[in-house]
Amino acid sequence: MKLAVRNDAITFGTNILDIEVPAALRRRIKTGVTFFDDALGGKGLTPSAVTYFCGTPGSGKTTMMLTLANSLTRKGAIVLFNTAEESLYQIRMTTERLKLRSGFIAGQETNVPKLLTQCDQLRAANPGKDFILIIDSLQCMDDGKFNSGRITTATAERSLHLITNYCKEHLVNAIIIGQVNKSGKMAGTNKLKHMVDAMMHLDVERKDQDLFGCRVLTTEKNRFGGAGHIFYLNLRANGFQEVARVSVG
Repeated sequence: MKLAVRNDAITFGTNILDIEVPAALRRRIKTGVTFFDDALGGKGLTPSAVTYFCGTPGSGKTTMMLTLANSLTRKGAIVLFNTAEESLYQIRMTTERLKLRSGFIAGQETNVPKLLTQCDQLRAANPGKDFILIIDSLQCMDDGKFNSGRITTATAERSLHLITNYCKEHLVNAIIIGQVNKSGKMAGTNKLKHMVDAMMHLDVERKDQDLFGCRVLTTEKNRFGGAGHIFYLNLRANGFQEVARVSVG
């Protein structure tokens, strides 16, 4: 499996100093959620970047992504929150509890090619605006290769392959929630980690008595900024509140 992230306009063997990076790739998109921006190096999202967001069950992955969707929409971006796990009714009730009122776009599509077609239509209807795709979750998506509907590890890899290529081609940002295995590590193979530009993990602190129950947000990989940032967050009825942070990258 090879990602189509090449640029055929650059001749093979070109001096690296002669390559001019497009201004669009030098931009950064602030999410408006300070701890999340800081976890990615302080400047927010890089256009075309794909972030894989893993976490243990109940840690608040969906809550954090809904908070991001709300904040980015308030800042003028077009955000599509695609839920493949929970129903749209459940998502709506969560936004009510969190008092999220920016009105981001929501959808429920498990077929990746069909989802990307919807993205094309939304982008065409909103030219010139930043577009962010949030998916909950990768393990519930189907690349459509087979008609059986059976979801496997290979299905997740093919789905992520399609999404990543789409983001690189159209300068779209994607944040994709991922499930974990019984040991709390990323579910699936390391191919998933290699495909994405950033990888973040959300867990619940169980050892430190002073921080017991806090959510722990860690940046494990970041091609466009430092990694190793650790944030301790309280999860309240109305969302997350930063308690402490450790930055080693």
